[in-house]
Amino acid sequence: MSMVGVRSIAPQSAYLNAVRDVLGRIEATQMQHIADAARRCADAILSDGLVHLFGSGHSRMAVEEMYPRYGSFPGFHPMVEHSLSNHHQVVGSNGQWQAMFIENAEGLGKTILRNFELDSHRDVMLIISAGGTNAVPVEVAIETRSNGLFVIAITSVDHSRRSHPKHSSGKHLFEIADLTIDMCTPPGDAAVYVSGLDTPVGPLTSIASLTIINMIKCAVAQMLVDEGRIPTVLTSPILVGEERSSELFEQSYREYRASVRRL
Repeated sequence: MSMVGVRSIAPQSAYLNAVRDVLGRIEATQMQHIADAARRCADAILSDGLVHLFGSGHSRMAVEEMYPRYGSFPGFHPMVEHSLSNHHQVVGSNGQWQAMFIENAEGLGKTILRNFELDSHRDVMLIISAGGTNAVPVEVAIETRSNGLFVIAITSVDHSRRSHPKHSSGKHLFEIADLTIDMCTPPGDAAVYVSGLDTPVGPLTSIASLTIINMIKCAVAQMLVDEGRIPTVLTSPILVGEERSSELFEQSYREYRASVRRL
């Protein structure tokens, strides 16, 4: 994919064009993979299993997008490690240097997984990593797959292929996963060149990963309904009124708590 290095239009318009290009590529090339991922997730939930989601760095946004927020429902188990994902501090305690070091500390992924009881017969692991090379998400993929879980990856394949893997296995995330969904974003992520600046701005992987996650979520919802398992969706009071919204929140959280109790 080429950068949107067009200086004849406003940078904000160039970014919108880049977003449209990425979403168009996802639609043209990834729809079957997204449908297959949704089927795996729905089957896990229908079997009273869990869809575990893991992402470090900015990829945590896609993890938290799946649940809990408006328009989402139980069955998904977000795994967010704050030491790998708390970027707002930037410097000082919990700063970026520490986070960038830790996300390539081998052994951490395996240690994180020790906190949970994963069911190889019913559960699925979904890992989001834009680069697909950092040691921790790669290790999580290796460990969960070796323990019998089906592993789905959401990653930028072109970027990953051009990057050196940082795990001692020498593997990229897409080489480990059973099923890979390509974000279709350009190498380097940022997509827009502006006049007077020789490096691009405007990253695209967050938009791509959040779009893919919600596509999976919507497809899973339909599959659950088709099987008679009506999901309890967190819903704004603007749509259903304060009382019904509160009831849905309470019911959804109770269901989530029950589903993760075995962990």
